[in-house]
Amino acid sequence: MDHLARRQLASIAELVELTRPAGIEVWLRGGWAMDFQLGEVSRPHVDVDWYCWRDDAERLAALVLARGWRPDPRMPAELQLDLFAGDVEVSVAYLGRNDSGRPTVGAGPWAGTPLPAGMLDAPAGRIGTLVVPTISVPAQIEFKQMYPVWMPERPRRPKDADDLDRLRAAPRRAGPRTPRS
Repeated sequence: MDHLARRQLASIAELVELTRPAGIEVWLRGGWAMDFQLGEVSRPHVDVDWYCWRDDAERLAALVLARGWRPDPRMPAELQLDLFAGDVEVSVAYLGRNDSGRPTVGAGPWAGTPLPAGMLDAPAGRIGTLVVPTISVPAQIEFKQMYPVWMPERPRRPKDADDLDRLRAAPRRAGPRTPRS
């Protein structure tokens, strides 16, 4: 495992360590969510992607900024929380809820759009001794399949096709569920 991956894993552990006692729910998404569901680091990652409830975003920002994380000025915090933990890029997209309680996009032009059913009901993922809440494998597959349809200007990258193959081949496992409030 390279040095950046180790620093990314350290940022993941730190965010979970900060949010659990504060009662802030977070879920890994993107490539690291896949790796935590697979149980191993499968490829290099550019950044670390998370979800949190929009209502918790200010408290989350206060926690990580107090630990020395820096805001990334390239993205307005009203749309998502983009930060640097040292040299690690961290992005936290916001979740909302519709009237039935289903997670929705929490900010931006697609706010209110329903997200995949069951997305937040996955067993926790694990790499070594680090256990982290992630979005579900079916949601990860749906996102990887649909991004080129939803955003034609963002064609599927070779790593996305490889990720889809890994996710489809992943055994569905029962694991520890993370606490939900």
